[in-house]
Formats: sequence, C-alpha cells, structure tokens
Amino acid sequence: MAKTDEQAEQTAQSAPRAETTLGYEQARDELVEVVRRLEAGGTSLEESLALWERGEELAKVCRRWLEGARARLDAALADETDADEDGGGGGGGGAEGAERAAEG
Repeated sequence: MAKTDEQAEQTAQSAPRAETTLGYEQARDELVEVVRRLEAGGTSLEESLALWERGEELAKVCRRWLEGARARLDAALADETDADEDGGGGGGGGAEGAERAAEG
C-alpha cells in the first residue's frame, strides 16, 4: 500500500508541472492512457483517485491548448477580415477576383 500512496503523491506533485511543460499531444496521449487504465479496472481506490486527479489535470492542459489555438485562429481570421475590408481583398482573390477577370 505504501507504493500506492507514493504513486498518488508523485501524481499530485507532477500535476502543476504538467500544466507548464506538456504539449497538447503529450497531454492528450497521457490522458488516453489514464482513461484506459481507469476503464480496465483492477486498481485500488487510492490508485483510481490518483489517476482521476491526473486525468483532470491533463484535461485542463488540453483545454488550455485548444482555447489558445482557438484564440489564435480567431485573431488570424479577424486580421484577414480587416485586411479584406481595408484593401479590397489584396488583388481580387476569390470569387470577386474571378468576376473581375471574367468582366475584363
């Protein structure tokens, strides 16, 4: 049982570090493994709780990465929209450019 307590303590200590050092793919892959172990069963209550807590932390890491990616996409799309409104689409790309080419 001491090993289980030790594992739970290591998991609790590694959680804050995970938030700052894990990339999205690493966190996602570890989360998949945590879920697999929980679903497989055969772990003690202590181990299950430690795995659950680790999974919650990993899910937060993934969520932060995804929220950051969404914010970057939104900013890029907003910049593109602003450029289209200010400069007429930068040389007539897309459907407007095709219409102008067909007319001229």
